[in-house]
Amino acid sequence: MFRRGYVFLFVECRITCLGLRPEYDGYMLLGLELFFIGLLALAGLAIAWISGIVVYKLFKGQR
Repeated sequence: MFRRGYVFLFVECRITCLGLRPEYDGYMLLGLELFFIGLLALAGLAIAWISGIVVYKLFKGQR
């Protein structure tokens, strides 16, 4: 019983500390999530591009 109440208080504190209301806009959070997923994909592409250049130059330097 104490544990259930503790979890409820923790969730309630977390919501108020972040400034989110229980009636938050789901589309806003979806847009924010998609933005950061896009940034993650862009970073992955940049890492793949740079690693491809490095591997190309390593094989080119062996001649």
